[in-house]
Amino acid sequence: MTTHAFQADVSSVLELVVHSLYSNRDIFLRELISNGADALDKLRFAALGNDALYAGDSDLAIRITPKEEEKPLVIEDNGVGMSAEELAKNLGTIAHSGTKELIERLTKEGKSGKPDLIGQFGVGFYSAFLVADRVVVESRPAGEAGANRWSSNGRDGYSLEACEKEGRGTKITLHLKDDAAEYLDDYRLRNLVKTWSDFVAHPIRLVTEDENEGVKLEQINQATALWTRSKSDVTEEQYKAFYQNLTNDYEAPLATLHARVEGTWEFSALLFIPKNAPFDLFDPNARRGLRLFVRRVFIMDDVGDLLPPWLRFVRGVVDSDDLPLNVSREILQDSKAVSAIKKQLTKKVLDLLDDLAATKPEDFKSFFATYGVVLKEGAGTDADYRDRIAKLLQYATTADVGTTSLEGYKGRMKEGQKSIYYLYGADRTTKADSPYLEALVKRGYEVLLMSDPVDEWVVEALGNFQGAPFENAQKAKIDEAEEASKAAEGKLAPLLTRAKEVLGDLVREVRASARLVDSPACLALPEHAVPAYMEALLRANGRPVPKTPRILELNPNHPLVEKLLARGEDGAADTASAIELLYDAAKLAEGSSIDDPSAFGRRLAETARHPYGGFSCAFFSRFRSSLSRSPRSPLAVRAKPNPSLTTGGPAAAATQPSMDPAAGTAG
Repeated sequence: MTTHAFQADVSSVLELVVHSLYSNRDIFLRELISNGADALDKLRFAALGNDALYAGDSDLAIRITPKEEEKPLVIEDNGVGMSAEELAKNLGTIAHSGTKELIERLTKEGKSGKPDLIGQFGVGFYSAFLVADRVVVESRPAGEAGANRWSSNGRDGYSLEACEKEGRGTKITLHLKDDAAEYLDDYRLRNLVKTWSDFVAHPIRLVTEDENEGVKLEQINQATALWTRSKSDVTEEQYKAFYQNLTNDYEAPLATLHARVEGTWEFSALLFIPKNAPFDLFDPNARRGLRLFVRRVFIMDDVGDLLPPWLRFVRGVVDSDDLPLNVSREILQDSKAVSAIKKQLTKKVLDLLDDLAATKPEDFKSFFATYGVVLKEGAGTDADYRDRIAKLLQYATTADVGTTSLEGYKGRMKEGQKSIYYLYGADRTTKADSPYLEALVKRGYEVLLMSDPVDEWVVEALGNFQGAPFENAQKAKIDEAEEASKAAEGKLAPLLTRAKEVLGDLVREVRASARLVDSPACLALPEHAVPAYMEALLRANGRPVPKTPRILELNPNHPLVEKLLARGEDGAADTASAIELLYDAAKLAEGSSIDDPSAFGRRLAETARHPYGGFSCAFFSRFRSSLSRSPRSPLAVRAKPNPSLTTGGPAAAATQPSMDPAAGTAG
């Protein structure tokens, strides 16, 4: 058996590297600046024991010089430099990394204080061929007098020769392609540096010539990454300025998190919670997330893997030495490091929200009003953080306390109360007037008033809060009230039977109510039934939801129910119309739409003209007034008759019974 080395067409491999590895050719400048920054760091590290390497030039910097006439772009550093052998090995050998080699050697030697070096794959340099058809590298090692020139067109190999160069370091000259002349523009270069290399630790200076002022050097990067500094050294104004520069938001952030985590996985983070939500907060295709840096070099934007989706409103930067990237540094590889950093960041953001709720309650209320529904997604979907998020949730309530936390509610529970009662509704007024609350409120029980579609999933996912189960007010049972309703079943039996006959399969059963105090009727949910709002939500999203017949409950102590019972016992005219009217009214109170609004209106008008059993129509006026607050009610928008639309003209209109509840009785 013989062993053979792989053979490669080097020019084809380089073509593949250049044109397939990178999706954005703008990054060539980032890669070359990163190489220059590595060279400066290597010099600084080497000079720790040998100051002579500086040779009187300790102002470490990277210079960019565009020369528009000849179309070369020059990137130069005064770093450690390379010998002829190193030029051949580092630039003439594809995928050889001098940076990686140095780190491995220092690690093997056990040396501490290793420099922060960026390059590791040995391919970044070749991104120069994305924009240049010829690249010339002149380099002089620190502490040596001689220099060498490496030159290549990226196709036919490279040449290497001795040359003259003033001062140590490396000078890269890019002879740009015709379609790359844009990279000679000062404004374009400033933007590229700001985007990709703004926080590189060394100054990046743009060299320009002015007819009057001559050659000018302008630093075009910040050079200091705010997140690498101690929190005690950063002012609120600096945080605000950084946030506004990062997000283009004109306001200051609502909260700021500045953290440095050390251990197995090390990283720095500077995170912000904006005061206002972005317009695309609920757009599943929107780009969102954090900006990722590796040793202060920008890698990618909108990294969603470092925080869970329910924290997608957080903005900021993360800088880590440990995050694994693919060769082009454009894709974050899945790994233990990503999971560990995500876990740490999530915990710290939740700690920030805990602190905001405890120390700045008004700011937290503002936060929850803006992002609460997103945070609830986490309670409903993320089992790892469900209990943490539950402590942050806020709800409107029947108690006169504004909004409340679940801990606040639990602390106010009556002695002997076992459940946390809640009710879902479209708005607070509708929920507060709901018939489902009457028995609970009468007995002093507080009820949470929920209005976000995700609330039902949250309640189902939580199951309980600190041992107290959640109970829907539409299903809630009160022992003493249940006993009273059972006692009334016999008295109401004829009316209950008649109601079931009239409504048929529209209801599962008709029974005396234990939950009603002021209202005549309501629809109760059978066990495991889906609430009306949830049915509507599922249907709106194209999910087939079978109709679940409700349980019609009648209030045995309500005057209308008593009148209907007496009317049936007296053998008077049929009560079917009134029963159907009660059923439709109960559907509206539940939050459902009625099947036939026109028939509902006719029955209501007929009832107003001929009240059942002499029952005062003033009741119907009050009843209709409460129904009109339901957003699904056909009475929600009311108008008095328009004389021009009536058959009898103005005089006839004056005799028409008003449909406005405020008009009082009509008979």
